[in-house]
Amino acid sequence: MFLDTFVLGATNVADAGFLEKLNNPDGLNLGDILVTVFLFLLLMALLKKFAWGPLMGIMDQRAEMISNEIEAAEKSRIESKDLLEEQRNLLKEARNDAQSIVENAHEQGEKQREDIIKAARNEVVRLKEEAMLEIASEKEKAVSAVREEFVSLSILAASKVLGKEISEDDNRALIEETIAKAGDAL
Repeated sequence: MFLDTFVLGATNVADAGFLEKLNNPDGLNLGDILVTVFLFLLLMALLKKFAWGPLMGIMDQRAEMISNEIEAAEKSRIESKDLLEEQRNLLKEARNDAQSIVENAHEQGEKQREDIIKAARNEVVRLKEEAMLEIASEKEKAVSAVREEFVSLSILAASKVLGKEISEDDNRALIEETIAKAGDAL
């Protein structure tokens, strides 16, 4: 009712009796309006002091907390980006190391293969030389044995042909001389 009268009274502002209607006990009361405005301003001041300040403090804290969380998230994002880059670099380095190890192993394998082949060839040459020396030694032994046998047979044949026996030293010298002439002819 109070507001209805006030609104209706505002439409008739051109009337000279508007202020009278405000003070009229049946209409709006200027004292009530002033008390209401005063109480409203007092309520606003109390709200500002006791409710608005803490509420704004909470809002500021919340804004600061959000700002800190955004900064922390940004730092975390940058840190994770750096770590990702570092991990990529480490992975790249590991791949390069693995490639280097494989290439090194391949080179060592080739070198070992060449060393084994060289050692085998050297062994073949050594065995061939030993065999040639052994063959030459056995040939010398065989020739020497044949000479001895030939000398013995020659002495026996010569003594039978001559019918007499000559001294063994003379006979041996004669036979060796004949063998040397025959060896040179071969």
